[in-house]
Amino acid sequence: MRLVTAAAALALLAGTIVLGPAARATPAHAASVPVPVVFVHGRNADPGVWGTMKDRFKEAGYPEGDLFAWGYDSSRSTNEVLAGQLAAYVDSVRATTGSAQVDIVAHSQGSLPTRWYAKFGGGSDVVRHLVSLGGPNHGTSLAWACAIWDQGCRDMTPNSYVESHLASGDETPGATKYATFWSDCDGFILPNSSVPLSGAVNTDAGCLAHNDLLTDAPTAQGVLNFLRQSVR
Repeated sequence: MRLVTAAAALALLAGTIVLGPAARATPAHAASVPVPVVFVHGRNADPGVWGTMKDRFKEAGYPEGDLFAWGYDSSRSTNEVLAGQLAAYVDSVRATTGSAQVDIVAHSQGSLPTRWYAKFGGGSDVVRHLVSLGGPNHGTSLAWACAIWDQGCRDMTPNSYVESHLASGDETPGATKYATFWSDCDGFILPNSSVPLSGAVNTDAGCLAHNDLLTDAPTAQGVLNFLRQSVR
């Protein structure tokens, strides 16, 4: 597992932009624009939480038409329902944009269907980069509070069916390049050491509240820099 500070991550991830298979013309202030981005929100949220992050991406040169946000019912099953719905949404984005691949940025619970899609749903051939912001990648003890009546919460409990399968074998499989950003002051992902993945670029974003990962400027810059890297 590779852990770096937010400052070190910016230096580590700084580099040239590598074009995706369907790169298009870009504004003069951006050398090039990578593949479309699909944002995946967390529990009890909606696509609107990505407003600030989208604005930062547009300032960095992404066209509005390359930024998408998937909405879903976070109480549903990660593996049986949500991963399949995400796959269908990604296919629609690819059809709309003409791009063979996408990058995915997920927050919190959204990391689970995203990772399930990449590992078990054929997504590793489609997802070029996968970023998990404060994801319960090895479970969160807080999920026990709602696990009795909520399938999404059950999926997030440590050692659940979903967590165990995602942790089995390679945690970062296929050609997809993975990154995580975690906070020492998260408050929702307990322990915060649940976020990093073996084989990913794992970044300590500092002392941020769980939802501040969505709006923090250095975190957004770290994500942008990561998405500009070539696939391993």
